[in-house]
Amino acid sequence: MLAVRFIVSYTLRKNNSPQRSLNSRPRFQGRRNYVNPGLRIDINRFVNRAQSVTSEDLYSPIHQFSDFAIDPILKRNIEYKKYISPTPIQDQVIPHVLDGKDVIGIANTGTGKTAAFLIPLMNTLVRNKSDKVLIMVPTRELAQQIQSELFSFNNNLYIKSAVCIGGANIRAQMRDLRNNPSFVIGTPGRLKDLIERKVLYLGNFKTVVLDEADRMLDMGFIHDMKEILSLMPTPRQTLLFSATLSPKIEQLTKQFQTNPVKVSVKTRETLEHVAQDIVHVAHQGQKIDVLHNLLTQPDFEKVLIFGETKHGVQELSNALNVRGHKSTAIHGNKNQNARQKALQQFKRNEIRILVATDVAARGLDIPHVSHVINFDIPASYDDYVHRIGRTGRAGNPGKALTFVR
Repeated sequence: MLAVRFIVSYTLRKNNSPQRSLNSRPRFQGRRNYVNPGLRIDINRFVNRAQSVTSEDLYSPIHQFSDFAIDPILKRNIEYKKYISPTPIQDQVIPHVLDGKDVIGIANTGTGKTAAFLIPLMNTLVRNKSDKVLIMVPTRELAQQIQSELFSFNNNLYIKSAVCIGGANIRAQMRDLRNNPSFVIGTPGRLKDLIERKVLYLGNFKTVVLDEADRMLDMGFIHDMKEILSLMPTPRQTLLFSATLSPKIEQLTKQFQTNPVKVSVKTRETLEHVAQDIVHVAHQGQKIDVLHNLLTQPDFEKVLIFGETKHGVQELSNALNVRGHKSTAIHGNKNQNARQKALQQFKRNEIRILVATDVAARGLDIPHVSHVINFDIPASYDDYVHRIGRTGRAGNPGKALTFVR
């Protein structure tokens, strides 16, 4: 167990003291019934003693990045990023994508899936500049992160891209599409809108990537995804990446892929090097006081806090700022510029605490998050796994705490 049990009991004693200075500050009530009555997650699954990585856990790649048959300029850009040995998903997927095969990639969060498809697809576009790639993702932040990763490999390659997401200026996106980009990265709703406006034509796209496909299905994008895929030419190359392989995902692969190669490196249900524990609170109103006292501990250096609702997340961030904790929030009620600004502030350590809905639980690569705190219990255990995957990335230690009553 983590030392947090001592911290929690200590904060509860402080909260009962009449001398407590926090009494003069506003109390965050949030959503009173924050636990879904139908939720059936055993809270013992939120407890895990972190395990160090042993030599038996280390993956020995078959390839080095220098071994792949890719353009020399792209190879130099990879070397500049100090990429030498590919991750398991990269090692096993890149050769198949280079061969033009359809791929199903199943891997935990934080395993390098983005580079696994970007590197070979960029190589394809270098060799045939008339080809085009469509990348569908569930969230705006993930779309922008993929473009940022693309930029990092793009020095002297001059591959154009466009990000097409909701919450951003659609006229600017229409202008970008008229510049004939090789990569179009977008969320299903905005892509469909641009298709209907006749500024995005899919007849010349030879490749499509469905990234975080399970999350897109969870968010209700299945009909938009199928409609968009039906507008693309065949034969084509279809790459699907997901953390899980549900029956709906399997149905999608059967309908839209041809003899796909399945690559699975999902070896653990949770990240064993993330220390996980629970924080007991007596009632809802006590949660903000306990959280405040946790955040005053020196080891809570960079903290990502997850809440259930957009309103609750914003209210919690405001309450933390009142209590002296520099915080900002990401949720669906914020426009895209505000969400991106908040994310960049957190990545650059300009703020120490980011409060978010599950929009930040998937795909985002945020370095050096010391703690993930589930202020509200997630809707499913899969959501929990994705939330805690924001800490302990790239083999670094991490800690995750979940508030329970």
